[in-house]
Amino acid sequence: MSWLLDIARPDIRALRPYEHASWEPGLVRLHANELPWRQDADTSAGGLNRYPEPHPLELAARLAPLYGVAPECVLPGRGSDEAIDLLVRAWCRAGSDSVLICPPTFGMYGVCARIQGAGVLEVPLLRERGYALDIDGLLAACTPAVKLVFLCTPNNPTGNSVAARDILQLASALRGRALLVIDEAYADFSTAPSCATLLARHPGIVVLRTLSKAYALAGARCGVALADPEIIGLLRRIIPPYALTQQTIEVVERALEPAALRRTRERIAGIVAERARVAAALSALPGVLKVWPSDANFLLVEFDDPARALERTHAAGLLVRDLRRSPGLQHALRITIGSVEQNEHLLRSLA
Repeated sequence: MSWLLDIARPDIRALRPYEHASWEPGLVRLHANELPWRQDADTSAGGLNRYPEPHPLELAARLAPLYGVAPECVLPGRGSDEAIDLLVRAWCRAGSDSVLICPPTFGMYGVCARIQGAGVLEVPLLRERGYALDIDGLLAACTPAVKLVFLCTPNNPTGNSVAARDILQLASALRGRALLVIDEAYADFSTAPSCATLLARHPGIVVLRTLSKAYALAGARCGVALADPEIIGLLRRIIPPYALTQQTIEVVERALEPAALRRTRERIAGIVAERARVAAALSALPGVLKVWPSDANFLLVEFDDPARALERTHAAGLLVRDLRRSPGLQHALRITIGSVEQNEHLLRSLA
């Protein structure tokens, strides 16, 4: 057993996982208390009267080439949120262990930690340096209680990517002490290489990916954790069986077909082009203080009167994200890049 599991909860390491019904698709299923007929509304290929694969290893094998890793390094689950929750539960003991986050960032890291009873340490991003990491502050805050360090790149809601040199420095400094969890939910919209390429040399890195954004499957709720097989094996002990529905498995498999992947790449390129056009147009509008550079499919925009901007977009039938309650973002709204028509409607509402 390596240090990756040494720092995990000992009770989780010793846990005997739930023994689900065996998975042998070629046999008639009279062992799982399922009904033998389908609902009339069931249009799935596998049949919703049957449980899906308990731990979708076949889907993991299909996803592995997409991210350039081995199948044993892939854990599919219900979006990135489930992976965040599983990591906190497996590595953080309530009342004694902590996670470290760098606000402003995705809120679920702190929420999952607090639900578990773990501490949450915060080292804010450096606004004056374009929301860059405070490496010195982060390492100083990494007490022995910290078991997970969460980084989002490109970051939500600021849109900037973490510098590769910072990730490598952290991965080396945290070796043997804590896992470095890199959330790449928006990486498909960035030109930066995925941190999945670092897993072989830095087994303490965990990469989170999702099909909710670039693959237009937010309603399917499918994400993956990419990590060393020891980490994946421990997470598999506590993830509920049948976490992914049959419909989700089937639609993801169709989205991984070559023609579908080509179409996805075309759409990503369209979003990136629109991101640049909308950023330039917003920057030219009166009342806009700053449009922050973005590697994601959204823009962080600061207004001299954000309440008025919210009123105008809402009156035009548009929803944008109000970030004014977040520390340091009192003038900020987060605007998702939509279709050309939707983006034009947004710009007219603010002009």
